Amino acid sequence: MSLYDDAVLVLKGYEGQEELRQAYLDHLAAHADGLWKACHAGHLTASALVVDPERGRVLLTLHRKLRMWLQMGGHCEPGDPTLEAAALREATEESGITGLTLLPGGPVRLDRHPLPPPCHWHFDVQYAVLAPPGAVHEISDESLDLRWYAYDEVAGVADASVVRLLDATRARL
Repeated sequence: MSLYDDAVLVLKGYEGQEELRQAYLDHLAAHADGLWKACHAGHLTASALVVDPERGRVLLTLHRKLRMWLQMGGHCEPGDPTLEAAALREATEESGITGLTLLPGGPVRLDRHPLPPPCHWHFDVQYAVLAPPGAVHEISDESLDLRWYAYDEVAGVADASVVRLLDATRARL
C-alpha cells in the first residue's frame, strides 16, 4: 500500500471534524501529489505531540523558522510507509528521544493552517506519542530549543492549535 492510499484510509476512518476531514480527502482527490511539499496548492504533514502522562507534561519545540512553540512534525518523505510512521519519525528526529510510542487510536486531530507563498496550506494530521520513563531529549537542527511544559503551562507559550491538540490528547489518555 502506498503512503497516499494509507492517508486516504486513515482520513476515511477518522471520526470527528467532518468538514475538515472531507477537505483533506477532497484535496488528495484533486492532487495526486498532495502529500508532498512540491504540491503548491498545499500538502499533508504529519505531527505528534510528545506526552509524558506520568508527569503531566508535553515536550514542545521552538521551531527554528517560525519561532513558535509547537509539537514535533513536518513533511512526509518517500520512505514513510504510513502517516503514523511519518509522525513517529518526525517526533523521534526532532525530540531526539528513542522509544517513543504512538498513542493508540490513530490521529488525535486535524489542523489546516495557511503558509506563505509559494505554498498555501499544511493539512496537518496530528498524532500523540508517549515518552518512555526517563526520556532524554536532544535539540535537532530544526529547533532553537526543546522544553517540557506542564499541561497547564501550554496555553501561555503555544498557540491555540497546540492547546486544542493537547486537550484532544488528554481526552484520549
